[in-house]
This record gives sequence, structure tokens and C-alpha cells, in this order.
Amino acid sequence: MTRPVAAIDLGTNTARLLIADKAPYRQLLLNRTITRLGGGFTRERGLSQEAQLRSVAALQEFADQISRFGAASVRAVTTSAVRDAVNGAAFCRRVREETGIELEVIDGAEEADLTLRGVAAVIDDKRGELAVFDVGGGSTEYTLAVEEKAVFSRSLPVGVVRLTEGKVGVAQMEDKISRELAVLQRELAAEGLSERFSRAGLIGTAGTATTLAAVQIGMQDYDYRRVNNHTMPLSEVERIFELLRPLTPKERLQVPGLEPGREDLIIAGILVVLVTMRVFGFRTFKVSDSGLLEGLILGL
Repeated sequence: MTRPVAAIDLGTNTARLLIADKAPYRQLLLNRTITRLGGGFTRERGLSQEAQLRSVAALQEFADQISRFGAASVRAVTTSAVRDAVNGAAFCRRVREETGIELEVIDGAEEADLTLRGVAAVIDDKRGELAVFDVGGGSTEYTLAVEEKAVFSRSLPVGVVRLTEGKVGVAQMEDKISRELAVLQRELAAEGLSERFSRAGLIGTAGTATTLAAVQIGMQDYDYRRVNNHTMPLSEVERIFELLRPLTPKERLQVPGLEPGREDLIIAGILVVLVTMRVFGFRTFKVSDSGLLEGLILGL
């Protein structure tokens, strides 16, 4: 009998653990904890002590679960918040000393490649070209893929934690997103890929995309099987934005499908989706619950 494998994705907002059998693939455990690692982040100090404590506690729980399942191999990665932090290396040492987990800081390009691998495993129509966007806590990755291979990828500093804590109000957030997407447009044009990106099938992954699907469906209990391959029209994204925007964070929690811990971040996330769709002319996007975490598992 083969032993299971485990993967950890320590993001700017959410820490996730997946333990699975590989042959055949079978999910054994999925644990998601919102730790807000990027909360209180500053250029001068990097990761705040409070955010580190929350994240180390979650990773200690993950380490215990990995031990109980007897995982044969583990890959743990961390992304935007840690790679941008002046104390990122010190935090990784702390994690190793306190949990035994070796955290690997990956760059935006590898993050996009791993996410594409996870997305391709569940998307039902992989013909033609795919434009994948992954809205994270600290950054958003954009990838153009042909036959499941990336031909272009960029990481933009427009994550939901970074936007929510760094900008005052919707207008400032929208301006920041628009300016970063203008840079993306110029880079796509420089490589002759603008039209191909706009014509590709748009795929959204990570918490904002899955939350939009869950809210549209009206899910009381989250079910990834109903979320995978769910099609979101631009009109529905606009409707949900107008529904949630005037509500207080506490009031948003009464909306079925909105996960606790995202109530103050969801407006920034939807703005990234809205501006992306409008700038490139997308009328719909397809949702993938699978992404970076599943890409890690498939590579073990």
C-alpha cells in the first residue's frame, strides 16, 4: 500500500493543507484556515508578530495532521507576503524550528505554473487557449496557456489583503487595479499576445472566484464539486458586487456562500474580477476550486 502525500499552501490570507492518495487520486483531508499572514504588513517591518503567531499555530496543526496520516512526502510553499517581507527568511526559520515544516518561498512564475497544473486537472474543456487568473491575498497571477502549457504569466501586486489594507475605498482600489492591468496589457502587446489573451477561455481560481460561485448558487455548505466548472457571467459578478458593497462586513456574513474571514476582503476581490473582465472584454469566466494546492500534490 502506498502512503499518502501532503501539500501546504501558506498564502497571504489563507493557509491550506491537502493530504491525498495519488494512485488513484483520493482526497483524504483538506484543511483551510484564514490566518491573514499579510495582515498588518509594512514595508519596513514586514510580517507582523500577530500574523506570524496565527500562521505558525495553523502550521503546527497541519504538522500534527500530516504526522497522523503518515505522509510519505510533503511540499510546503508560501507566496507573496513572505517573498515581499524583509523578515520573510526569519519567519521561515521560525516555522521550521516550531513546526518542523520546511517552507519554500516560490516566485510568481512558479506559482502560476503550479496553479495552471491544478486548474487543468479539473476544467472540463481544455481545448484551445486558457487565460487563468488567481486572485490571492498579496498578488494576482495571470497566465495564458496553450494545451495546458503556460506561454505567458505575470504576477501583479493586487491581492485582496494588500488592496483592502493599503487603499481607502473602492475608487482607490479600482484605480490601483486598473493601473496594474494597463501594465499587463502593454506586456501582452509587446509579446503579440493581446488578442489571444482576450479570446481565450477565462478561468478564475482561489477564494474570490469560488466565493462568487458559492454566493450565486446560494450554498449554505460549501461543495467544491458544484463550484468546479461553474460559469459566472459578468452580469452576475456585477450583481453580487452591488449586493455586498453597501453592507457592513458583519451583514455580509448573512449572505449564503460567503465564508467567514472574507467579509472585509471580498469587495477588493470582486473588483479585481470586474476590472479584469471589463479591461479584456470577457463576458463570462469558469470557476476552478482546484489550483496551486492541487498542482503541488500532482507534482509530488
